[in-house]
Amino acid sequence: MPLFAGAVLAFVMGGALAFVFFFNPSTHGFYPECQFHRLTGLNCPGCGATRALYALLHGEFGAALRDNGLFVASLALAGALGGRFFIQKRRNARAVFQLPLKLVWVYLMAALLFAVLRNLPAFWFLSPQP
Repeated sequence: MPLFAGAVLAFVMGGALAFVFFFNPSTHGFYPECQFHRLTGLNCPGCGATRALYALLHGEFGAALRDNGLFVASLALAGALGGRFFIQKRRNARAVFQLPLKLVWVYLMAALLFAVLRNLPAFWFLSPQP
């Protein structure tokens, strides 16, 4: 069962990545609109993440950081945690994918700080550029 679930997950993720790779979120209007931004005019921590993913898939690391630096850092963190889990599994160690509570709180505080700062005029460079 875990192998089947992993295969389904890989297929779905691959399809989603292929979809974003071929359809630029800046030029195609069928991507979902951020409701928080639509209602308030402010950028949430996730605003620009789809454009950042598109930029990463095309090797444009600087553009990805400009669109959503928190998303890029989150992908790096997820990759590091996934790599750690994979190494534990390969070594036949007891592998439990568990996030330390302190890490979760630090991440949530960083996301909140990122959300506040990217909406202040002095930190305009943290907001996605149209």
